[in-house]
Amino acid sequence: MTAERTLIIGLGNPILRDDAVGIRLAQDLASRMGLPDGVREDAGGILPGLHFMQECSLGGLILVEAMAGFDRVVVLDSINTVDGVPGDWHYFTAERLKTTLNLSNVHDVNFATALELGRRVGLRLPLEAEVHVFAVEIEDTLTFDERMSPSMEAAYPVFSREIFQELAERLPDLGIPAWRLDA
Repeated sequence: MTAERTLIIGLGNPILRDDAVGIRLAQDLASRMGLPDGVREDAGGILPGLHFMQECSLGGLILVEAMAGFDRVVVLDSINTVDGVPGDWHYFTAERLKTTLNLSNVHDVNFATALELGRRVGLRLPLEAEVHVFAVEIEDTLTFDERMSPSMEAAYPVFSREIFQELAERLPDLGIPAWRLDA
């Protein structure tokens, strides 16, 4: 059982092919943890203090508002880096994010800047070290499709198992049963 309030967020767009990987990971994690289908905001009496937002396609300030009041956040998302290989994944905390030095437009607020702005307006947000990001390298975010690309589908069983194992090791109090990691 988790002693603090933890939010698990699946970020992405469910109709932009590989961008949906964070949503799919959050849904699969909830399933592997034995939570009911469609569990959204609160796992209730099953795992007190654990909340799921399985599908979030918003970022910046709206994402930070969703994080308010939580002690810890796990973000499951996609990433597209130079020389990235679809299916590879990265783990980092918000400590590694760089802030925008010149905020000229609220539509362009990055995650680090949004966290800082949220704190400045008085939101109780998790410390940067308690914002855990698991980001999967993706291939295609331009195709409208509810299915991931063939290369991502092929890689999904491997990277999802690795991410869930890493999550279980880093945050053992979430109670992710080891026997369900290969499900």
